[in-house]
Amino acid sequence: MSDEEHHFESKADAGASKTYPQQAGTIRKNGYIVIKNRPCKVVEVSTSKTGKHGHAKCHFVGIDIFNGKKLEDIVPSSHNCDVPHVNRIDYQLIDISEDGFVSLLTDNGETKDDLRLPTDENLLKQIKDGFAEGKDLIVSVMSSMGEEQICALKDIGPK
Repeated sequence: MSDEEHHFESKADAGASKTYPQQAGTIRKNGYIVIKNRPCKVVEVSTSKTGKHGHAKCHFVGIDIFNGKKLEDIVPSSHNCDVPHVNRIDYQLIDISEDGFVSLLTDNGETKDDLRLPTDENLLKQIKDGFAEGKDLIVSVMSSMGEEQICALKDIGPK
């Protein structure tokens, strides 16, 4: 067999997983968990006693980190749950386009133009008002499981 017969498709990502397993009994409040294929922040955890069939159950209540919906799940405490990799990155706001997209400045000086304005009315108003006043704004972008969204705003003063 020669070397020319082996072809491997190369992908753009490094093959890193969007989630990692963690035992259900070790997940705590304010941690993260995947419920119904959505990344959620855990707001409540309750554990039931072991029953006749041996497994204690963990009842998780989580809030979707992107759309704010409340989701619930019950998992045996000895089983593994998926935990999403959640990253927060700060960018400087450069521009807001008419079609609802923002232009952001990354740390290495490049622009990032593929993010929409947030759907949260309060945060949306703060961003638009601050930008209209000509303030220097830093937005925090949360990314997890292939999704990104602006989740917070910092004002670092006038330009």
